[in-house]
Amino acid sequence: MTSSVLPPTDAFGQHHAALGCNARIVSLVPSITELLCDLGLTDQLVGRTGFCIHPREALRRVPKVGGTKDVKLDRIRDLAPTHVIVNVDENPRPVAEALAAFVPNVVVTHPGVPEDNRGLYALMGHLFDCWPAAEALTAALDAALVEARAVGASLPAESVLYLIWREPWMTVSRETYIAATLATVGWHTLPREAAERYPSFDWQAPWLDGVQRVLLSTEPYRFQDKHVAEVTALCGRSVQLIDGEWTSWYGSRAVAGLRALAALRRALADARA
Repeated sequence: MTSSVLPPTDAFGQHHAALGCNARIVSLVPSITELLCDLGLTDQLVGRTGFCIHPREALRRVPKVGGTKDVKLDRIRDLAPTHVIVNVDENPRPVAEALAAFVPNVVVTHPGVPEDNRGLYALMGHLFDCWPAAEALTAALDAALVEARAVGASLPAESVLYLIWREPWMTVSRETYIAATLATVGWHTLPREAAERYPSFDWQAPWLDGVQRVLLSTEPYRFQDKHVAEVTALCGRSVQLIDGEWTSWYGSRAVAGLRALAALRRALADARA
């Protein structure tokens, strides 16, 4: 990185101190915890949430600081981090504001589309001096995006219902990272418009007539094989279980996620043919 290039900012446009190997990092975002490990920063992680589970063995020694919503502020204070990484969707704003009172750098992330991972990699590369690993991930992401878009362009577009919860039934709006990731392979979520990012619905909603396929995500609700028959009876559409990490985890997992989605889309098209 040359001196003429401005350092990257976080999702709120904030510049943060780049401390390299001197940084002490707490990650409150599971997918970014995994990203930090894949960037070679495991030894600088001093805290994580209980939902930060990948890579499992590497994280065993990293202390937990609560969940993504119920963060233990006193525990984080004791760990004396230089950087805490949060996310707009996953961590409540009051938590981030409370952290800012005693943490020098509260780094806010908010990827909206898979392409935004480029900026995420660049930000981590800048803050923690891991440019070679960040650039390698960027190259892998670009290749995965090419593959996913090729599948999306080669097959007829499908309108899908992506289920994230049961009782009440909930889905995603087109304003979410999940919807943008699905669209990369030609799966376009319904409803087209929603007042909330994660709206609830009932099975009599008129827009359901346009749904061609239902995708049951394994997270945050753990949909399983037993739910496929239930949902099929409710809507009379093709129903498919899908790994929620493929669509909702950004960071390094986005690379594998895009490739897995492309493979699944091809396989379902082949099976139909």
